[in-house]
This record gives sequence, structure tokens and C-alpha cells, in this order.
Amino acid sequence: MKTGLFAGSFDPFTIGHMSVVKRALPLFDRLIIGIGVNEHKQCMMTPLERKEAIERLFEDEEDVVVMTYSGLTADFARTMGAAYIVKGVRSVRDFEAEREQADINRMLTGVETILLPAEPGLDSVSSTVVRELSHFGKDVSSLLPRKGDLDD
Repeated sequence: MKTGLFAGSFDPFTIGHMSVVKRALPLFDRLIIGIGVNEHKQCMMTPLERKEAIERLFEDEEDVVVMTYSGLTADFARTMGAAYIVKGVRSVRDFEAEREQADINRMLTGVETILLPAEPGLDSVSSTVVRELSHFGKDVSSLLPRKGDLDD
């Protein structure tokens, strides 16, 4: 079984994240959405709230599993039998940071990384933007996926 790991903090899970999942699913028999937990990071949602929200989006997809983890992403990937880490990149800056991390992950564990560029129009969507807009009372519903968006 070919397993991929789509890892991130997903605080919150956005339409950009949904885009990455849609494009990664055909590549794998199973895709794990791994919610990285960092106790030192200030988050809008608890890890359990993030996990439950993402599980609702994918409850009809038997090839998608949602889990939380702490520690190194590459170690979690190996533990879960994932030979690939999937990451979305929105800019050259994202690409460089993810490429460097991919090199280290491959060196440490042999896990490969697949970088998927943002779809046109989604390169400005980030969890940080959604949190900030939400903080100022703006409607962010258009930046958050709904159940059924995977089918679009």
C-alpha cells in the first residue's frame, strides 16, 4: 500500500489545504493528514478541534486518515509507513524552505517529499491569513472548505 503524509498545523484547514489533498489523493492508496502538535505555538484551535473538523470533511473518504502527532514529521512518516511527505508551496520562499526540509528528511529517514505548487488564485491563502482576518471579525468562510468540496 502506497502511503503519503500531508503534514501541517492546519490551524485552520483552508481551501489551499483541500486543493493539495485533492491533487495528492490519486498518487496514493492512503493519505494521512498529520496534524503537527507544537505545545509552544499559539493556536486558534486545539489539536482535537482541528482533527475533528478535518475528519468531518473527509468522513466519506476511506483512503484519508486524520491523525495528530508531535515530534519530527519524518519520524512520524516512517512510523506510519509513509514513504512520501506531501507539502504545498505558495511561493519561491515556501519552495526553498520546503526543499531544505525535504533534503534533511531524506537524509535522516529516507522519506521523500513531493512539493505541489498552489493552484492559481490560492497562493495568498494561508492559515495565518485566515486567523488574522477572523481575529478582526472578517468573514473567512470562502477560505475554508466545506464537506463535499473534495468532489468538485
